[in-house]
Amino acid sequence: MTSEQLSVDRVIEKLPSRFRADQAQGVTCVYQFILDEHSAFYIDIRDQQCRVFRERHADPHITLILDSATFIRVVTGEQDGMSAFLKGQLRAEGNVMLATRLGKLFSRERQQ
Repeated sequence: MTSEQLSVDRVIEKLPSRFRADQAQGVTCVYQFILDEHSAFYIDIRDQQCRVFRERHADPHITLILDSATFIRVVTGEQDGMSAFLKGQLRAEGNVMLATRLGKLFSRERQQ
């Protein structure tokens, strides 16, 4: 396993602890991520809770397709998601407006 993959795994594991439930009031959606076209996980947000599954969802509200390096840069704040999208490094399918909410739903800091 490469250090980049390990970093992706660590980020995925930490997502629930970075979830901002206060920003998710009334939000029910599934964010599907496809990394490097073969690695997938999704985030299920409902009832102000966040659950992460390491598989493909049958019918996500939005699918974000990008490579692992771009994923790490966006999550760490090194690159803006919109910048990645405009450069063709990130592709979104489905309800693309949900992508704009993603940054508000998760913090770089651990939540209580």
